[in-house]
Amino acid sequence: MDSRAKSLLHLAATALKCAGLWLAAAVGFICKALLAGWCALALHFSNLPWPWVRTLLALVFLVFAVRTLWLRPGRRGLLWFGTGCGVVFCWWSFIQPSHERPWKPDVAVMPRAVIEGDRLRITGFRNFRYRGAEDFEPIREERVYDLSKLSHVDFFISYWKPGPVGHTFVSFDFEDAEPLCISIEVRPEIGEGFAPVGSLFKQFELIYVAGSERDIVGLRTNHRREEVYLYRTRTSPQNARRLLDHYLERMNHLADHPEFYHLLSNSCTINTVRHAWASAGLERRYDIRYLLNGLIDQVLYSEGLVDASLPFAELRSRSRINEEAAAAGERGDFPRMIREGLPTIPR
Repeated sequence: MDSRAKSLLHLAATALKCAGLWLAAAVGFICKALLAGWCALALHFSNLPWPWVRTLLALVFLVFAVRTLWLRPGRRGLLWFGTGCGVVFCWWSFIQPSHERPWKPDVAVMPRAVIEGDRLRITGFRNFRYRGAEDFEPIREERVYDLSKLSHVDFFISYWKPGPVGHTFVSFDFEDAEPLCISIEVRPEIGEGFAPVGSLFKQFELIYVAGSERDIVGLRTNHRREEVYLYRTRTSPQNARRLLDHYLERMNHLADHPEFYHLLSNSCTINTVRHAWASAGLERRYDIRYLLNGLIDQVLYSEGLVDASLPFAELRSRSRINEEAAAAGERGDFPRMIREGLPTIPR
């Protein structure tokens, strides 16, 4: 090998080494920045009762991270930073969910289910009468269902703004009673509103709201002015019963053991998918549309769980129920009216 070839190999090796060092430095920077950001947000959303103190602690931690990691880097700085992160993580891990908070009235009661043979009794059933999104008559009821009359499951997607993210929930349809609607939601306190970032840091508990479609659906269509789509699914009565059993078991568990809502791991769609997997005995698999849940109707369509005899665009257009819900208003036959004109249940 001549000297020119050796020089080229040496240059190539040097370039690869430099590229590796740059890549390692970039990965290290990103990891440190993410960890510092997570700790600062954990402090900002911690359980201290004074917002200004939480914000101040978050800013102090960011300054501390910049100083120890980048302004004066070294082993001692890394040790101090690691210690600070450990303290924040320990503090954060000891923050526990609770049922004892000043809840908003619409989520103040945790529903429960009692099953005796084919008889299902739901307490804390929500059937509010709405005059506006925040103006309502809080009506809680006890409802009894005959599980032998359970026929199938309907799936809803509600969009509070255009985009790939929405809220999903289900209704269990009975032959002799109005549907049992169950919506998996955050449980905000008085004065709180949903915050996606905050939901990653133990800001909200989780609740399974059981109620009427006139309440849970009508609130979204007629008062919050959300775009709501209703899909009739291909579900046998036996599968519907297994799915409902999983929902009710989790509902009762939450009534006794509070949990935090988490946007990425304990949300409406993630839990719905888990219940579906468990009830059908399927192996869990990942799909980005479980997080971008405004697209999950495409999953239902591709797997033949809704009427796939229509083009998807037509099915989606016909599944929008806002006009029907507006016409139904507060009427008792709200469930029947929002289903008028929907594609038939696939067999």
